[in-house]
Amino acid sequence: MRVAEVAGRAVVLRQPDSSPEDAVVAVDVEAASGGRFGPDVQALYGRWEEFQTWVAQLGPDTEGRVIDPAAFGCPVPSPSQVFAIGLNYAEHAAESGMVGERAIVPPTFTKFPSSLAAPNAALTLPSDKVDWEIELVAVIGTRAEHVSEADAWTHIAGLAVGQDFSERAVQTAGPAPQFSLGKSFRGFGPIGPWLVTPDEFSDPTDLELVCEINGEQVQKGRTSEMVWSVAQLVATLSRICTLQPGDVLFTGTPSGVGAARSPQRFLEPGDVVASRIEGIGEIRQTCVAPTSPQES
Repeated sequence: MRVAEVAGRAVVLRQPDSSPEDAVVAVDVEAASGGRFGPDVQALYGRWEEFQTWVAQLGPDTEGRVIDPAAFGCPVPSPSQVFAIGLNYAEHAAESGMVGERAIVPPTFTKFPSSLAAPNAALTLPSDKVDWEIELVAVIGTRAEHVSEADAWTHIAGLAVGQDFSERAVQTAGPAPQFSLGKSFRGFGPIGPWLVTPDEFSDPTDLELVCEINGEQVQKGRTSEMVWSVAQLVATLSRICTLQPGDVLFTGTPSGVGAARSPQRFLEPGDVVASRIEGIGEIRQTCVAPTSPQES
């Protein structure tokens, strides 16, 4: 199952029988359910099991319309919590100069929900120190508290592509690093292009991630290379925090970020960042300069 947001409305997606290859048909959830479910995609996560059962009963002739992929919004626009994991790939930890023993708990920070954005939204650069970090995003489907690793996937609604854009000057400003602020400028958390449920994958634990800038590959990895797997992250975090339906988990980035390069490389106006994950799809941001001093 694939769930998305189009023009502020929740939709279920299916591939059309005859259409352009990149086209998808969107079934409006509120209309198709006769009002049983509303138009708010975020509200669906609070009724996820009921919603999945309803979708399974949809017939192939359910009315829908072909949607331009550029029209999709963020499939989790207003989560109660956004967790983000640092140093979750060994090569990224090495390029960051932070190689050592595995931590007792995964390095965790937050991206504030106001940073989340549509999958193809333009990215306003607040400075000349903005970096890229492609990440697999997992969305919680059912409340998770003291969950075992073996049961963790049963609490996940689905997976999406994410970018953990980072303003490195703010992030590393002392005396204490400001990870959450440096990663929470407006537009710094695009997610999409839709949410894909785990049953859609032959193996949801081993997916290829690729990030390109202006067509040049800058990151490539597989989610099987994570130090902390998705299941381990859910199990560990749920021992400390209660994970609520619709919560978002950015699971970390592979090596290849700009700050670790020599010389360092950061995003500039006009750059196009394309991020894709096997079995999910692609999100794309065009970088733009601030239009006013207040945006910088």
